[in-house]
Amino acid sequence: MRSTESLGSSHGRRLLRGVLDDGREVFAKTGTASEMFASEAAGLRWLGEAIAVPEVIEVGPDRLVLSWVREEAPSAAAAERFGRSLARLHRAGAAGFGAPWPGFIAELPMDNSPAADWPSFYASRRVLPFARQAGLPSSDLALVERAVERFAAVAGPAEPPARIHGDLWSGNVLWSQGSAVLVDPAAHGGHRETDLAMLALFGLPYLDRVLGAYHEEFPPAEGWRERVPLHQLHPLLVHVVLFGGSYRDGLMNAVRRVLAL
Repeated sequence: MRSTESLGSSHGRRLLRGVLDDGREVFAKTGTASEMFASEAAGLRWLGEAIAVPEVIEVGPDRLVLSWVREEAPSAAAAERFGRSLARLHRAGAAGFGAPWPGFIAELPMDNSPAADWPSFYASRRVLPFARQAGLPSSDLALVERAVERFAAVAGPAEPPARIHGDLWSGNVLWSQGSAVLVDPAAHGGHRETDLAMLALFGLPYLDRVLGAYHEEFPPAEGWRERVPLHQLHPLLVHVVLFGGSYRDGLMNAVRRVLAL
């Protein structure tokens, strides 16, 4: 690189803005050798077949270099374009529930090995492993396990695997060139309602416009709004594992809402 500028760090990775010898601006993550760099690169390339993502310029055991995304203020029109693009991403589909690369969310490993259906994938690959890492009181863990037992009954109509981002909170949606560019994926074949629920978890500018355009392009199954807490169980558990008990109340509220479905 011709020059670099530190952007701080995140989840144990150093973040850099750089300029290559050929003048291109890039964003780089560096850190201890880990499969998570290759995992993120694989997910970006896969998502990039159907939606805007940064270009993967280089990936190695200890680094990932991406094209720089020039951000701009969000707008209603950009949100609507993003909603339609997200629908097309989900319709692009996946070979199965899971992915052929190791999964990560932040620095936490996730099992991406396939499962026969979404409720069993979500239970065995996402919710239960993180519930057992979260240090929950035994009574809370028992409630999570009761909710897991209801997954097949409350998951709604069966759908084929969708191509999903997997960690679609507002910080991973960069507004650029009149739409959105997605970053930091935990990409896999999953349920499309997972991405919609994650957008709602921490809020997104013009979310109503995103969802309206999405619905016009690819309407979710009836009752999807009632199932939002089901799809928020995993990200809430991730936050308990990463950041501790401040997210416990939100998690247990979602658990109780799943039990009430």
